[in-house]
Amino acid sequence: MGRPAKFSNDQILDAAAELVAEGGQGAVTISAIAARLGAPSGSIYHRYASRDLLVAHLWMRAARRFQEGYLRAAGRADPHAAAESAVSYVVGWSADNLREARLLLLHRHEDLLAAWPAELAGDLAALNADLAAALSALSARYFGAETPENLERITFALVDVPYAAVRRHLIAGRTPPASAGRLAVLAARAALDG
Repeated sequence: MGRPAKFSNDQILDAAAELVAEGGQGAVTISAIAARLGAPSGSIYHRYASRDLLVAHLWMRAARRFQEGYLRAAGRADPHAAAESAVSYVVGWSADNLREARLLLLHRHEDLLAAWPAELAGDLAALNADLAAALSALSARYFGAETPENLERITFALVDVPYAAVRRHLIAGRTPPASAGRLAVLAARAALDG
């Protein structure tokens, strides 16, 4: 029977997230993570066979954590409250989870597809299915029918608007201000009801 692991997967991924926040994706190496944790590199490689696999797990963990709250917000019973709650959630989550928000911003789903580890291809493909279904359902509830135009308006208001509200702050490594949330809600309302 082997010795118990000294560091959990979350501790390894947290160290990788810190390195991304400090120096971008290039700063994430197995040896840098091992040094950060005070662990041998072999113990990291034992869990994650490659740096790309580790970064993929890190990105998926951040995306899942974000989507969990976003789906709750977008699933509220009142469609108007759901829309505003989803927009506010993006800004609030980004402010509260700066490292993970920057990771998701710097490494978009579409950009990862080309270099994604084959063993996680199914996970990546399925990752946004719940999000797409939630936007589709909210489109039908908000407008009374799901049409391509209604889905585009919901997506613009609930995805593109809050993304724009936090993007420049995250790129600069700054926490998005509370005013970004208020402005994003106003812009989303205008897109949905205008």
